[in-house]
Parts: sequence; structure tokens; C-alpha cells
Amino acid sequence: MSSSLPTRETLAEAPKVLLHDHLDGGLRPATVIELADQFGYDGLPTSDPDELAIWMTRGADRKDLVLYLDTFAHTTGVMQTADALHRVARECAEDLAADGVVYAEVRFAPELHVEKGLDMNSVLEAVTSGFEDGSAATPLTIRTICSAMRQNDRSLEVCQLAIAWRDKGVLGFDIAGPENGFPPDDHLLAFQFAERENFHFTIHAGEAYGPRSIWKALQWCGAERLGHGVRIMDDITISADGEAELGRLAHSIRDRRIPLEVCPSSNLHTGVVDDLADHPIRLFKELKFRVTLNTDNRLMSNISMTGEMENMVNVFGWDLADMQWLTVNAMKSAFLPFDERLDLINNVIKPQYAKLLATHQDL
Repeated sequence: MSSSLPTRETLAEAPKVLLHDHLDGGLRPATVIELADQFGYDGLPTSDPDELAIWMTRGADRKDLVLYLDTFAHTTGVMQTADALHRVARECAEDLAADGVVYAEVRFAPELHVEKGLDMNSVLEAVTSGFEDGSAATPLTIRTICSAMRQNDRSLEVCQLAIAWRDKGVLGFDIAGPENGFPPDDHLLAFQFAERENFHFTIHAGEAYGPRSIWKALQWCGAERLGHGVRIMDDITISADGEAELGRLAHSIRDRRIPLEVCPSSNLHTGVVDDLADHPIRLFKELKFRVTLNTDNRLMSNISMTGEMENMVNVFGWDLADMQWLTVNAMKSAFLPFDERLDLINNVIKPQYAKLLATHQDL
């Protein structure tokens, strides 16, 4: 660990890779208000952008995943037209690019945006075109993951839609929503279809429910990555002398290099941990799990990739080399084709970090 830790300004310059970010969890507060006014949504608690941002974070920070998800009623409520979806996606890409993100996979659930007559195909068309417009003329490469809501029964339909768009910006499938009571194997047909079609998928597991949810996601459903996965800590025992003993599931995840899409600030707000200092991401990193760092919901958790990196510096004392390790981990784990991943690692990420490290060491 370097004796001189990177500042926020240095972290802002660092190239970043984001694998777990929800479109409906990252709107600009002013955009939520403007869209509500434009399309007649009257459910917002305030029309002041600063107050709305504070309200969203307070609403999300209730130490419970189901309560956390309540705040999304307002963002999805204003995302029910093609124009609104295009704008939100465009601004998402613009904001990520401005934060130094060079590669992002942004997920959303098409089924949540059909209340005013759009079909899911039109929803997906608006979002992917918004991503394309927002990332144009920036260093950002952005792709879409389609999520199905695990409490509903449209997962096979959503998976089929995602695959139909596989050559038009969509490269993965996922299930999201309340984890407890809605196990991943309820959607086995969708995951089996994705496997038959050689299509990538990740599964939200191990966020609000323990190792059994992770086990089902991996061993029943064949997940390539774990959305969150932090509750695998329940399968790791720390002895009195500080040594970690991994259970069979934890061993399997580490041995097979299953990527963990870790979102520390979000986990704090949903009650996985009481303090960031207690977050198991430090243990996972020390044990050499395939750890990646993510935002989850930038609006609800009032976070950015730069901010999440700064948290890791301030709480755990991680340095630029640690940030490069996390970033390369994420790029290795992306659903982008291998040659494109390799190109970004060798020609974008490593050269930019080398330059930052050289500059930082001279300070």
C-alpha cells in the first residue's frame, strides 16, 4: 500500500469499468422533476432537485432491500415514454463518461416501462439509442443488460427479447428485485434458454439472502457472475488468529473465478453492513476473489464510481494499484467479446493507470 494515497482528483482521472449499475437508479434529480412535469406524474415528494436527491438517499437508506426498492416507483414512474427513456439513457451515458468510465454495462427491466402503452421492444429501442447518442464522441463503451423482475413471470420473455437484440447493444440477461422469497431457480427456463443460445447472464444473489441463494444462482442456474454476492461471507469463518477458512461454496466461487459485482454503498443502505469499514470487500480482496467495484444505484446511494473508489481509499487505505486491480478484474469479467476486452485492458486501462501511477509517484 502506498504511503501517499490518491486524491479524489486523481481518482477522477482514473479509467473505470462498471458492471452493475441500474438505469432507473441513476437519474439526475432535475431530470426526474422535469419529466414528471412533462408527462403528468404527480407522485414526487418535492419539485426541488437538491431536496429530491436528499429524499431519495434517505428513502433508500432504510437498511432493508424491499424498502430500498420503494424509491424506484418515482424513477420508473417518469420513464414510461420513448422520449423519456431515450433522455434518461443518454444522460446516463454522458454522466458515466464524465466520471471517467471507459466501459459500462447498464441494466434495466423493460417490463417496468410499459404502463403507458409502449411494448418492451420499443422500450429497448429507446434505451439503446439513448446510450448510443450519449456515448458518441466520448471514450465510453456502453452496453445493455436486460433484467427480469424476479417477483413476476416474464423472465423467459425478457430473455428472448434480450437475445433478439444481441447484435444491437444488448449483451446480457439478469433477474432483479426482492431476493427473499423469489429464488433464482423460479426462472430456470429463462436461464436454460440463455445457455442454449450461448448468451451471457448474471444473477442478483447474495444481497438480501444468504449462501443458498448464491448456490442456486450458480449450481442450478449457471450464473456467470453474481450481482452483489456479498453474503458469501456467511460461508467464510475467521479463526481466533485471523485466518480465513472457506466453506465449499466460497471455495468454488474463488476457484472458478466467479466475478462478484460488489456495491459497497448500496450494501450499506440495504443493511448488509452497518458501516463501510465492516464491508467484506476487503476480505474478498485479501483472499483474491474476483472482486469488482460498482455503484448499483447512483441516485439512490448518492454515489459515483469516483466516489466509490474514494470510499475504498478512505476506509481501507487502498491505492492506485488496488484501483487498477479492481478495474482490470471488471474488464476481464465483462460480457464484451474477449478481443474487445483485451483491447480495452492493454490499450486503454493499463496505459492510463501507468501514466497516473508515474505522476502520483513523482508527487
